[in-house]
Amino acid sequence: MKKICLFIICLFMFIPFVGAITTTTTKSTTTSSVITNKEANDEEIKENKECIEETCKNDSLECSNEENCENPSKSSDNSDEELLTDGKSAILIEASTGKILYQKNAHDRYAPASMTKIMSMILIMEEIEKGKLKWNESLVVSEYAASMGGSQIFLQPNEKMTVKDLFKAVSIGSANDATVVFAERIAGTEANFVKKMNAKAKELGLKDTNFKNAVGLDEANHYSSAYDMAYMAKELVKHEKIFEFTTIYEDYLRQNTDNKFWLVNTNKLIKTYDGADGLKTGYTSEAGYCLTATAKKNRMRLISTIMGASDSKKRNSNMATLLDYGFNSYEMQVEVKKGAVVSKKHISKAKNELLEVVPKEDLSILIKKGEEKSSLNYEMELNKIKLPIKKGEKIGILKLKDGKKVISTAQLTVKEDMEKASILELYKRSIKSILSGNM
Repeated sequence: MKKICLFIICLFMFIPFVGAITTTTTKSTTTSSVITNKEANDEEIKENKECIEETCKNDSLECSNEENCENPSKSSDNSDEELLTDGKSAILIEASTGKILYQKNAHDRYAPASMTKIMSMILIMEEIEKGKLKWNESLVVSEYAASMGGSQIFLQPNEKMTVKDLFKAVSIGSANDATVVFAERIAGTEANFVKKMNAKAKELGLKDTNFKNAVGLDEANHYSSAYDMAYMAKELVKHEKIFEFTTIYEDYLRQNTDNKFWLVNTNKLIKTYDGADGLKTGYTSEAGYCLTATAKKNRMRLISTIMGASDSKKRNSNMATLLDYGFNSYEMQVEVKKGAVVSKKHISKAKNELLEVVPKEDLSILIKKGEEKSSLNYEMELNKIKLPIKKGEKIGILKLKDGKKVISTAQLTVKEDMEKASILELYKRSIKSILSGNM
């Protein structure tokens, strides 16, 4: 009898660890046609109804060679269609794919004026999203920052202003003094911040950009191109919080003080062009009138840059023409909707054992209006599953492919937070499995 009791005690100590190994994905050799736009609006992708090729990886999948990734610089050049009637160079791209819809002298190097602040805002948004900078944090203005000329909000040495108000000053009013306050807070000095700007440009693969200051004042060897500026904007709009600022036409700083300051957006297109929601203007005597604009209609976001226009009215008119061309000529074919369940996994150690995998954004392709819609295939790459996982955390990537060529990608996350199960929960599951005969 004692032996039997001892056996039962040992059995219950061993049970919770049986089958408690985290489930990882396996590779399937099947690919299938992607759900069409109409179907995507009607139903989610079902795990057993729509096959997905899956591969487990330790690290996130990134594009690493040209044969697997579309190279935007190799897209067709529509410069023979003379859309740009004023300005030295221009480009029009679709934001999610990076496909070039129009370009003229797009790689020529010119002074970018305050469009320089697109890169400054990228670095600011990265610091905020990392938690290193808080929206309600008050920053102290240095004498150097207060000395900035050009566009400014007339900050005074030792004045304090919140990150939120300073960012309004940069994104709405193109304030040089506010930009330098951020530069000093993030990197210690403007010079160190400029090094970070150039390093980020290199990281993004931009070859026609070199910054000498953080604000865009004319300076020897400070240059960029329409191509580079558009792709910087493509990076900036990934930080969706930016639109809460760039869509404001007017606002006030230093409310309820004697130094109340009226901010008016330098980008008039947000009032005059349907769907326009950013992004950054620029003007100096050397640069002329510049603008990087973005607008969104019917799930498609366009980004366009014009450099060296002769005046702001012609610049804005040309920009409207470029955006009209893009929206009238192209459309997005949505293959998999944001939030649609593309895979379900049983995770034995999770509190909720069913893990549902969803894309963080629409998986789409750009097509010319009137063309036959494409029938493509897709595959999914998942990292090893490590608990806990928060909703929004990247766990893999979904690739849309035309044969072997990757057309578009979307990051994958979980539909709901996945927490570890408690020891008690694991015991209960083990006992349930024994009683049901599944152990």
